[in-house]
Amino acid sequence: MLALVGPTASGKTAAALALAEHHPIEIISVDSALVYRGMDIGTAKPTAAEQAQVVHHLIDIRDPAQSYSAADFVRDAQRLIDEIRARGRTPLLVGGTMLYIKALRDGIDDLPPAQAALRQDIDAQAQQAGWPALHAELARVDPVTAARLAPNDAQRISRALEVWRVSGRPLSDWHAQPQRGELAGRAVQLVSLEPQERGWLHARIAQRFEQMLAQGFLQEMAVLRARGDLHADLPSMRCVGYRQAWHWLDHAQAHGLSQADIVPSLCETGIAATRQLAKRQLTWLRGMPDRRVVACDAPDALAQTVRTLQTLIAQGL
Repeated sequence: MLALVGPTASGKTAAALALAEHHPIEIISVDSALVYRGMDIGTAKPTAAEQAQVVHHLIDIRDPAQSYSAADFVRDAQRLIDEIRARGRTPLLVGGTMLYIKALRDGIDDLPPAQAALRQDIDAQAQQAGWPALHAELARVDPVTAARLAPNDAQRISRALEVWRVSGRPLSDWHAQPQRGELAGRAVQLVSLEPQERGWLHARIAQRFEQMLAQGFLQEMAVLRARGDLHADLPSMRCVGYRQAWHWLDHAQAHGLSQADIVPSLCETGIAATRQLAKRQLTWLRGMPDRRVVACDAPDALAQTVRTLQTLIAQGL
C-alpha cells in the first residue's frame, strides 16, 4: 500500500491532486476529522472541485454524533484498496492521522472498550484539578505513555487513564502485547512531507486557520451546536479547531459576547493547538524510519513528491 503522509498543512492534498494528473489514482483519506459530514471548513476538507478531479473515499461517511475508530478505518481501507485495484486504478492513502497508518501496518491493539461513565468521571476530575494534574497521575501509573503526551492532551490522557482504571494495566502494556492478526495487513510504503524549517509550517498553519475563520468556521460551528445532539466530549467535537471553537463559543454565551469578540482568542488557541498536532504527527513519523522524506518547504517540493510517488507506483508498490 502506498501512502502520502505528513503533518497538517504540509501540502498533501495538492501533491495527491498533482499525481492524479499523471496517473489513474483514487484517494483514500487517512483523516479522522474528514469522515464527518458538516465539518468542512474547520477540517480543510477537499473542496467539491478538488473531489471532482479525482475520486476520494472515507470523506463524509459519519454524522458528527457518531464515532469512527482505527479498526473501522482498517476494515474500510483494506476493502477499498482491493476494490480500487480491481478497477485497474492505484489506491493512494493520503492524510495525517498516524494512528490509522500504524493500525494498517501493525494491526489493532485489543484494548478494553470505552466506558462513557468513567470518561465522564475523568473529565469532571480534570475540570476541578486541570489536565496537567491528571497527566501527573498518568505519569505515576504509566510513565511510558505519559512521556509521549503533552500535559494538556486531554483526549489521550483521558483514554490512557480510562484503560488503567478499567483493566489495572497501563496503556503502554497493552500496546506491547501481540496485536490482532486479522487486522495486521500489508506493508505500507510511506512518502512523508516534512519541513526542513519548522517556522515554514507554523506560518502555513497560521495562514490556514485565519482563512478558515474568514470562510465562516465560527458559523459552521454555530450550526453544529444548534443541532442540540452534539456535545464537547464527542470525538468529532474534540478535533483540533473544533474543540477550541466550542470552548470560546461557550465563553461568549456565558459572558454575552459576540462571535467577533472571541475571534482573536480563538485564533490564538486554535493555531497553538494545530501546531501541537503537527508536532505530534512529526513525532509519529520519526518513529517510522523506512519512510521516504520529501522536504515540503523546498521550492520544488510538489515536483519531487510526484516523482517519488510515480517511481514507487512503477515499482509496483
